[in-house]
Amino acid sequence: MSAYFAALADALMAAEIFRPCLVLDRDRLDGNVALVKQRLAPGLDVRLVDKSLPCMPLLSHIAKALGTNRFMTFHPPVTQAVLHAFSEGDLLYGKPMPMGAAKAALTRGGAGWWSRVCWLIDTPERLAEYGALAAALDTELRFAFEVDVGLHRGGFRDPAEINALTLPKGLLCDGIMAYEAHAPEIPGLFGGAAKALKQASAKVADFAAALDPDQRRILNIGGSKTALLHGGGVANEVSIGSAFVLPKDFDTPGLEGFQPAAFIATPILKALDPMLPGPSAVSRALQGLGLFPRKGCYLYGGKWMAEPVFPEGMKPNGLMGLSSNQQFMGLPAGADVKPGDYAFLRPTQSEAVLQHFGAIAVFSAGSIVEFWPVLPMG
Repeated sequence: MSAYFAALADALMAAEIFRPCLVLDRDRLDGNVALVKQRLAPGLDVRLVDKSLPCMPLLSHIAKALGTNRFMTFHPPVTQAVLHAFSEGDLLYGKPMPMGAAKAALTRGGAGWWSRVCWLIDTPERLAEYGALAAALDTELRFAFEVDVGLHRGGFRDPAEINALTLPKGLLCDGIMAYEAHAPEIPGLFGGAAKALKQASAKVADFAAALDPDQRRILNIGGSKTALLHGGGVANEVSIGSAFVLPKDFDTPGLEGFQPAAFIATPILKALDPMLPGPSAVSRALQGLGLFPRKGCYLYGGKWMAEPVFPEGMKPNGLMGLSSNQQFMGLPAGADVKPGDYAFLRPTQSEAVLQHFGAIAVFSAGSIVEFWPVLPMG
C-alpha cells in the first residue's frame, strides 16, 4: 500500500499540486467498470447515478464504457447540466421534487430539454400537484412511481394504491423506481440480504403487474451495494454510482474485488511531537495512558467525510478535535513524516465529496494525465 501512495505522491509533486485535491485513479476506475460489465445479470441495463459521480467527464467515461444513456438524477442544476451534455440522455429522478422546484426547472430550463426527464411520484397528493402543473404549463410530464420494497423511506407500499389512482390529464406513467438499500443491513436472524432482495424483487413484480404494458418502460431497482446481486425478476435496469469509485461506506459483499479509485490528497504542513494546551505534564500523562499520541502532524485542510489511509496508522484524536483549516492527526511513534509529504484519505461517500475540491486530478500509469471539472453544487 505504501508503494501505491508513494506513486500518487510522486505524480502530485510532478504535477505541482500542493493543495488539497481529489485524485481519481482512472486505471482502477476502468477495472471497476469491467467488473460491473462482467457481473451484471443478463437483461439489466445500468442507470448511472449523477449525484454519486458528479463530474461530466467521469459520467461520460463510464457511460461510453457501458454503452448506456440512462441517468438517475437528484438536483435540478445537475439535471440541467446532464441534459445539455447528453443529447440522448434518459433521466429518472431518484427522489420526488417539490412541485415548485419542478415548475421552476420547466419554465426556466426549457420544456424541450426537460421532456427527457421522468419525475418521481410518491403519494396521491404529489400526483395531483404534478397533474395541475402539467395543466398549467399545457405540457405532458413523464413520471415513475416510487414504491416501497422494504426501506420504508416513503413511496407506495401496496399495488392496490396504484390501481386506485386516476392519472390526471398530461401525466404519462413510465414505470416504477424501487430502492432496497436496507437489504445488506438485514441481520441473518431475519434472513439476511438474500431474503430481503428476494422480497424486494417479488414486490417489484407485483407493482409492475399493476401497470399497463405500455407503462413499464422503466422497472428500476437496486443501488451500488445491491445492483450486482440481482438476477432474473422483472426489473429491467439497476442504478449504480458510487461502486465505480468505491468510497469506504461501500465496502460490502456485493462489491468484492472492486478497488477504491478516489482519494483526497493533501500536503502535510507540520510534523511534530504534539502537546496539548496547558501543563506539559498533562500531555505526558495522557501519552503514557495511550490517550494522546507521541507523534503527530497537521494537514492542509481537513474535517472531510473521509478516513485516513496513509501514512499508515494516521488517525484523528478526540482531544484535539477536528478542523477544516489545519487538521491534527496522530501518528505511530515510528512514522517517518516531514512537512511537504502528502497524506491520503479515502472518502466515505462520493456524492458531495468529489465536488469539494474543484477539478479532479486524474491519475493513470503513474502520472496526473488530466483534470476533470466537477458539476455545480447548487
